Amino acid sequence: MRIGIDIGGTFTDIVCVTPEGSLLVRKVPSTPDDYSRSVLECLSGLFEEARSGPARVQEVIHGTTVATNALLQGSGARTALITTEGFRDVLELRRIRMPELYNWDWDKPPDLVPRRLRREVRERVDARGRVIIPPDERQAEQVVDEIAAAGIESLAVCLINSYANPEHEERLAAMVRRKQPDLPLSLSSQILREVREYERTATTVVNAYVLPIVQRYVQSLLDAFAELGMGAPLLIMQSNGGVMTAEACRRQPVYIIESGPAAGVIASQELARRMDLDNVITFDMGGTTAKASIIEEGALQIAAEYEVGSSLSSVSRLIKGGGHLIRIPAIDVAEVGAGGGSIAWLDAGGALNIGPRSAGSSPGPVCYDQGGTEATITDANLLLGYINPEGLVGGGLPLNRRKAEQALAEQVAEPLGLDPIEAAYGVHLLANAAMIRAVRAVSTERGRDLREAVLFAFGGSGPIHACGMAGSLEMSRAVVPLHPGLFSAFGLLSADIEHHRVQTCYQDSRAADLERLNRLLERMESEVRRLLEEEGFASGEIRILRKADLRYSGQSFELSLPLPEGPLDAAAIRRLEQDFDEEHQKTYGHRARQGEAYTLVNLRLIGRVAQRRSLLGDGANGAGRSSHAHRRAYFGPDQGWMECPLPARTDLKSPLQGPLLIDEFDTTIVVPPGWQARADASGNLSLLMVEPSTGEDRPGKALP
Repeated sequence: MRIGIDIGGTFTDIVCVTPEGSLLVRKVPSTPDDYSRSVLECLSGLFEEARSGPARVQEVIHGTTVATNALLQGSGARTALITTEGFRDVLELRRIRMPELYNWDWDKPPDLVPRRLRREVRERVDARGRVIIPPDERQAEQVVDEIAAAGIESLAVCLINSYANPEHEERLAAMVRRKQPDLPLSLSSQILREVREYERTATTVVNAYVLPIVQRYVQSLLDAFAELGMGAPLLIMQSNGGVMTAEACRRQPVYIIESGPAAGVIASQELARRMDLDNVITFDMGGTTAKASIIEEGALQIAAEYEVGSSLSSVSRLIKGGGHLIRIPAIDVAEVGAGGGSIAWLDAGGALNIGPRSAGSSPGPVCYDQGGTEATITDANLLLGYINPEGLVGGGLPLNRRKAEQALAEQVAEPLGLDPIEAAYGVHLLANAAMIRAVRAVSTERGRDLREAVLFAFGGSGPIHACGMAGSLEMSRAVVPLHPGLFSAFGLLSADIEHHRVQTCYQDSRAADLERLNRLLERMESEVRRLLEEEGFASGEIRILRKADLRYSGQSFELSLPLPEGPLDAAAIRRLEQDFDEEHQKTYGHRARQGEAYTLVNLRLIGRVAQRRSLLGDGANGAGRSSHAHRRAYFGPDQGWMECPLPARTDLKSPLQGPLLIDEFDTTIVVPPGWQARADASGNLSLLMVEPSTGEDRPGKALP
C-alpha cells in the first residue's frame, strides 16, 4: 500500500492506494495540539477497512503546513544569527522595499532574529573565494559562548561570500558543535550557495527558525507510525513539487515551507496530462487559505524565491517586502488568507473584510457548533444554500444553520443595515475577490492571458466558488476532479523525489569560462547523485536536470532557463540567450535589441527519482448518490432564490444546465445559472459557461 497524508490547518486528508488498485480515503478535523493524533485515528480505521496490516505499507508521502504555520504565527524557535562584522543589520535593511507604497501605517513583519541575538565575527572572504581576513578564533569563541548563554534553541550562520568559499563557516560550525553539540545549526553554505547577502541570510534564518519544530514534528510522526507497527519510509513534499526523505527534511526544513500547496499543483499537472489540457490555473481553497498556480504547456512554473507572511504570499515581481523572504525553488503559488474558515469582520471604517485570520479546525466556523463564535465564509455559504445542511464529510460533521445565521446577523448584517442573506452573499463575493488576487498574481501579473486557460478547482471549498471566480476572470471552463477535497493528498502520491543545488558563477555569457562552468556542473551532479544513492536509490533511477539563471547585463534580477544536456559549449550558450529573449518577451512584454550583453548568474541542478503515479481517475469512487430532491440556493439580487436539483456525478454523463448543487463526501459543487456540468468517463466534472437559458430550458434539463 502507498499512503498520502495531507495535514492542513482545518482538515487532515488521507488517501491510500491498495495493491489491488482500489482507493481508500479519510477526512477528519486536524488536531493542532498534536497533528499525529488525527493521523493515528485515521490510519487505524483505514487498515481495518483495507483488511490489511501496517506492515504492508510500502511508503508514506506527507504534505504539511507545520513550518508555514510557525512562520505565520511567530511560533518558531528562539534563533540567533552569527554573521560577518559589519553585516549585523542585513535582516532589518532587507531590500528597502514595501508592498504598500502609500500606506503610512504599514509595518514590516518582525525580524525572526531580534538584534540582541545577532552577533558579528571578524573574518572576510572576497567574491572569488579568496581569504582576505582569517577568522579571529578567540573572538569567535567568545561570540559562541555569549549566544549559548542567551538560551537560544537554534543557530544560523551566514558569513559574507561563503557561497564562494565555505571554509570559514565550516570552521565556525566545528567550534559550535564542540561547545554546543545538541544545538540545531544551519549554515548558509549548505542551505543556499548563492550571491546576495540578504536573500542568503533570510533563507538560512528561516531554516534555523523552523528547524527544531520540524525535527520534533517529524519524530512524532515516526513514533506514531512505529506505535502502529508501520516501518515504511516517510517522504515529505517540498515546495518545489518533489519529495525528500524524512532525514533530509530534518536537516533542511526550509524546503518544505510551501509543502501543502505544492501537492495540489502536482496532482493538477498529472490530471491535466490525462485530460490533454495544456494551460491550467489551479485553485485550491481549503479551510484556512486559498492558493493559485499556473501550468503552461503542461509544465509547472518554478520560481527562485517567494515570501511568506504578507497579505498575499506569492513570488510576485511587483509586490515585495511584505513577508519573510525564502530563496528556495518553489512552485509558483500565490496564497491569500481566504479559506472556508476565514473570518468576516468590519474594520474601523465599517467596511467588510475577509481573513486572513481563520477559525481553523478548533473551534472552527460557527456552524460546526464546536465553540466558534465568529462568522466565516463557510457560515455564509451555508446560509446561501450552497453547503449540504445535513453536514460535511458525508454527514460526519453536523452543521448548525441557526447559529451561523445569528452570528452573521449580529456581526455583519445589522452593523451594515443588511438582510442576513444579503450579508452572506456579500461575504461570498468578497471571498471571490480576495481569491482572484491570487489567481492574477500567477497569471496576468506574469503577462499570461487567462481566457484560454481552464480553472482546476479543488479543496473542500474550491468547487463552491469555482464558477463565480471563473466568470469574473472571463474563463469559460472549470474542472472539478474526483475527490476534490482530498485532491492534494493524491498529488503526494504523484510526486518525484528531488534534491536541488545552486551555485553562483557570475560571467559574461559571451566570454564565459566554459571549462569552469562544466567543472561546477560536474561537482553539483556528483553531490546530488551521492546524496540520492545514500538514500537508497540506484544510479540508473536518477535523472539530472540542469538550469541557468540569466539576465541582460545591468539588470538586477534574472530568469531561470533549462540547460541542454551534455557539456556546455558556445552553441549551448547561444541557445540559452535565445531562450532568455523569448522568456523575457513573454514575461515582461519586450526583449532587448540584437547585440545586447548577457550575464550568467547561477547554475542550478535538480536530481530526480521518478515515483509511481497515483490513481487520479476512478469513476467508481466518490461519485455521490443520486437524489430526486431539491434545495434552494441564493444566486444574488438579480436571480434570488432558485430551486436546484441535487444530481450525482453519475447523473452527469450528459450535460445538465444549472442551477445545480452536487453534494459529495468532501465538498459541494455549485453550478449557477448560465453554466452547465458534464462528467467525463473518469468522473472528472467539467463546468462550462453557456448562453443564458431561454424558452423551455429548465434547471436540470439535459442539453443537446
